[in-house]
Amino acid sequence: MDYDTREFWFCLKHQQVEEREGCPNRDRLGPYPTRAEAELALAKVEERNEAWDHDPAWNDEDEPQE
Repeated sequence: MDYDTREFWFCLKHQQVEEREGCPNRDRLGPYPTRAEAELALAKVEERNEAWDHDPAWNDEDEPQE
């Protein structure tokens, strides 16, 4: 495979970076264009979750319960 077309995934099951021939997509995050980006997948998820938790457009905690 040409290096320029390689893609990488972060496997949630094994907690490691995989290339195309890895676990099923349901068990991993990606694809990412570089191994380094895939290694940071969980940090990126945490960063996005934190941002969404504090985004007033998505914060529905103050809505009354029915």
